[in-house]
Amino acid sequence: MTPQHRILVIKLSALGDFVQAMGPFAAIRAHHPDAKITLLTTKPYAALAKASPYFDEVWVDQRPKPWDVPGMLRLRKMLRSAKFEMVYDLQTSERSSRYFHLVHTGTPWSGIATNASHPHDNPDRDLMHTLDRQADQLRMAGILETPLPDLSWVERDLRKFRLPQKFVLMVPGGAAHRAAKRWPAERYGAIARRLGERGINSVLIGTREDKDAIDAVLASSKTAMSLADHTDLLDIPAIARQAWAAIGNDTGPMHLAAAAGCRSVVLFSNESDPALCAPRGRVAILRKPDLAQLEVDEVWEALAALTT
Repeated sequence: MTPQHRILVIKLSALGDFVQAMGPFAAIRAHHPDAKITLLTTKPYAALAKASPYFDEVWVDQRPKPWDVPGMLRLRKMLRSAKFEMVYDLQTSERSSRYFHLVHTGTPWSGIATNASHPHDNPDRDLMHTLDRQADQLRMAGILETPLPDLSWVERDLRKFRLPQKFVLMVPGGAAHRAAKRWPAERYGAIARRLGERGINSVLIGTREDKDAIDAVLASSKTAMSLADHTDLLDIPAIARQAWAAIGNDTGPMHLAAAAGCRSVVLFSNESDPALCAPRGRVAILRKPDLAQLEVDEVWEALAALTT
């Protein structure tokens, strides 16, 4: 029996970036259909990766500090044990580039590590959208076609959520330390009220960090319901596939919704640049320097245009 080729893919974080790597994951699998492909990622994304059709095994990186010698030695032992024949570093960070020195010398490597065999040396890489940059990186490594992220393979029993028949998925929160990426919660509440008047419910998702924003929407609309802190990364795309549409800030769950094929209105401030990171698909992007400048009518009109 011919031994399987061993391929390593590195993608550590964050959620939006991880979702946008789903297209490259699919491209790598298609290019190496008979290989044993291992993903090195971090704990929050392991379950999503294991459920995907792209990997034979998923390893969790404990992210040892450079001065954590025992931790780095354990990581080196793990990476060398598999004798990988190709590495695709989709994280392309300082950390992941250091891992170049932990695999066997001479292992082919796609990324930005010094002396990589397949360097992504496009001088404009930092000016490219994440999806375009990763497709360009893979093209330089011999993978010519990279699809958009696709989460249509996610299957989930959603009966426990008792979802309404027709609803808009709302993501009014986001990283607590980046408040400027949040549209004012009372304006989500205004959208929820308008939807309710038209017989459309609002389903809110988030974490405990989003409690204040979610509570403000719930207080504004009798037809809104919260699933905050009750969904995982596999629930969200499954819920989004059933949604009439989704509205949310520039945060990871909106990438999940868009990759699930949900019509999505995504709101950006100057805290992030949609030209570099916005989800693609059936997506409308609204941007203001300060999201407090974004009016309810503008979001409502974008939602109407996307859903008619």
